[in-house]
Amino acid sequence: MSRYFDVIIIGAGAAGLMAAASAGQRGRRVLLIDHAVKLAEKIRISGGGRCNFTNLNVRPECYLSANPHYVRSALAQYSQHDFIALVERYGIAYHEKTLGQLFCDESSQQIIDMLDAECRTGNVERVMGVIVDEVGRSDRFILKTSLGELASESLVVATGGLSIPQIGATPFGYRLAEQFGQTVTELAPALVPLTFHVEDAERFAPLAGIALDVEARAGKAKFRENALFTHKGVSGPAILQVSSYWQAGEALTLDLLPGVNLDAELAEREGSEQKLANTMAELGWPKRFAEVWLAGQGLDIRVRELSAKRSRQLVEAVARWSLLPNGTQGYKKAEVTRGGIDTKQLDSKTMMSKSVPGLFFVGEVVDVTGWLGGYNFQWAWSSGYVAGQHC
Repeated sequence: MSRYFDVIIIGAGAAGLMAAASAGQRGRRVLLIDHAVKLAEKIRISGGGRCNFTNLNVRPECYLSANPHYVRSALAQYSQHDFIALVERYGIAYHEKTLGQLFCDESSQQIIDMLDAECRTGNVERVMGVIVDEVGRSDRFILKTSLGELASESLVVATGGLSIPQIGATPFGYRLAEQFGQTVTELAPALVPLTFHVEDAERFAPLAGIALDVEARAGKAKFRENALFTHKGVSGPAILQVSSYWQAGEALTLDLLPGVNLDAELAEREGSEQKLANTMAELGWPKRFAEVWLAGQGLDIRVRELSAKRSRQLVEAVARWSLLPNGTQGYKKAEVTRGGIDTKQLDSKTMMSKSVPGLFFVGEVVDVTGWLGGYNFQWAWSSGYVAGQHC
């Protein structure tokens, strides 16, 4: 194998594969390496094995970053429609689930095979199971690896974040960035289940496995989807979404009956002998949730027993239920990492470091975190493609 390449890409996940294919098809001589033995494990396990590969509604507002405008250029250069066109060119059948989420009809392996084929079209050399011991730079980048010493004109770091360490996530990319003078913003698990304090865990233990439609709010962010009670706390799409915005010590606010005029519904039933829990079940709550939650509010009563004051208190409590999480379930359960390479130090049009020519950062390792639902994969495709066009 040659020891010199135009481009070396560290990390053969979503962003790395896309960068390699993009650069290789420009005629660049590309080496793609990864410490993992299996190719793109995170793609393989995503979406329950069917890969939620993008979202029809991708737009800059769906991403968190210290520099919220950073994503605009990459998303414009390579949009969700470009990736969908690639998927269709390979004849991969897909379907839309809720809220614009696109999944493979069959298997996420189809996306991996497609990207691998795109790399082969670009004559990319790919070697798995490669350990990088040291990276230096003189007139070119020098990598000391388990393959021996390698050199390249450009280096693309696509090493991912800290999420799902059980399939090989490491802080390698962040350490490499710091070595070259790049700032790494504060890191935290994102798109992650939240945990209860002990007393809440005991109180809500009977609700484990129950899901209900909520509007969850953390700070200025709000999402309406399902919340799921677990033995440890709360999960489900609405909770995963707001977890990216949640800060330790802050309470979540949940509207437990979004879109329902509870005040009017109770007024209609005034004087009813019906159990309040049955009324709430009719309005959309799972019966067990209604019983446990109302008992916690001291409202295990009939509708006719609701005074005007208690009725107002119930309406307010349902619309603005405050829940104080104890923490998160950590990187093992997080889909992505919040924070990363400071985007103020990267050129948004190329993904290249402003201070180190030829050094590029793409995908999750960058301080860009997408919403749940295919947004993070689209960031991988967009940032990888753009880096590949300029490295």
